[in-house]
Order: sequence, then C-alpha cells, then structure tokens
Amino acid sequence: METDVNGRVQVTRFDRPDARNAMTPAAARELRDAIEAAGERDVRALVITGSGGSFCAGGDLESMREREETPDEAARRVRETLNANVRAILSAPFPVIAKVNGDAIGAGTNLAAACDFAYADADARFGEAFVNVGLVPDTGGTVLLPRLVGLRRAKELTMTGRLFDADEAASMGLINEAVSGDALDERVDELLETLDRKPTTTLGLIKEGIHGNLGRPVDDALDREAALQVRAYGTDAHEEGVAAFLDDRRPDFD
Repeated sequence: METDVNGRVQVTRFDRPDARNAMTPAAARELRDAIEAAGERDVRALVITGSGGSFCAGGDLESMREREETPDEAARRVRETLNANVRAILSAPFPVIAKVNGDAIGAGTNLAAACDFAYADADARFGEAFVNVGLVPDTGGTVLLPRLVGLRRAKELTMTGRLFDADEAASMGLINEAVSGDALDERVDELLETLDRKPTTTLGLIKEGIHGNLGRPVDDALDREAALQVRAYGTDAHEEGVAAFLDDRRPDFD
C-alpha cells in the first residue's frame, strides 16, 4: 500500500498494478495499518483507491494456490486481515471514501461496499466472484451487501458470480455514482470539500449511530440514538453550529 497525506486528507492506494492490485494477506494487513494510522493522524477523511487501471481485483490466486495452513490458521488470518479491514472502516471516526478507479472484483467489491461513500469510474467492473473459485464472499460481503442491494439481489450476485458495470452498481445502491474517468477525481474532490466544511466529530457520531443500530431492536436503537445525541450536545461542533446559525455566518468547525 502507498499512503499520502494532504492536509487532513489521507489517500491510501493499492500499489500492485501489475497484479491488478490483487489482495494478498500482506496487502490486507497494510491496509488495516493505514486505516488505523489515519485515526492517529486525526484526518478529516480517508480515500482508498488503486494504482494503475484497477481498484482491487480480489484475492491473489497465486498466493491462494501456495497457501498451506490449518483451519484455525485460516480463520485467524481472515479475522486479522479482511475482517479487520471492514471493522476498521466501519468504526473509523471519519468518512472513508472508495475511489474506484478501475475493476473492483471480489474483495474489491466488498471493500467499496464497506466504505461510507463510493464513486467509480464508469468503465469499472464489479463482481462477487468468490463462487467461481469455490469460496464464500468475505470482506463483509455476506453482512453488508444484502443491506445495500437487498437480500434477493445479494443472493443473485453472490451465487452467480457475474460481473456488472458501474452504472448497475450505482442503480442497485452498491456505490453512490458512476463517473466518467476524467471526472472521477473532481467528483471525489468535491465531496472532500463538502466534508471538510462539516464537523468531523459529528460525522463520526453519525457513523457510530448508523452502523451500531443496524439490526438492533427499535427500542434499543432509539435509546442508543439518544445517547449519541447527548454526546453531540456536549461538543464544540454543536456550540459553533448554533452560534453560526444565529449569527448568520458559515460555521468554522476546525
């Protein structure tokens, strides 16, 4: 993985373009470390993208063929790499954006699904290709995909393993928007500018509320929502937001 920090925005990219940025265990661990490092840097947003013409073409089949591990070792590897990446994205106290600059297959599709925002090159392809190599979707695929695209569509995608384009990904709610290649950077930069004007602390609380209440009973979810709002009441962001509204000015959430 390669990481650049511009102001308070971190950009982390897969950097194996010759292998279409296929995910190895080492790359998955590096991604997890990069997400955790973004939290330590107190960034406003994290962008995940790929080098070359691919975002992430899924798991690296060469490393799979050479893999020798017990079931316990395999379970530990998945928990410490692919699962850890999803947990890190969902729990990050700032927005995480997938800038899908090319094909996002298998783990690449589900990594984009885990992010808070996802914009893709119109020529990018997606697909839950796990079944084609005798595997179950990972990287949160069985958890997040049905919630984004619906149960029946998720079964169709995961059981057929078919590829689909960015326009279809947008129409089913897997990504926010398909954008022509020349405009992808511009579209993500516009989003970053918008998010930069919002209070990052509040955005983190919103994420915590939405993700924590998925599948939670309504009464428990409402109690949790109220507790988060109480935390928001005590933030500098709330104080500044109210003051700016009453003063008829733009709030400064730095």
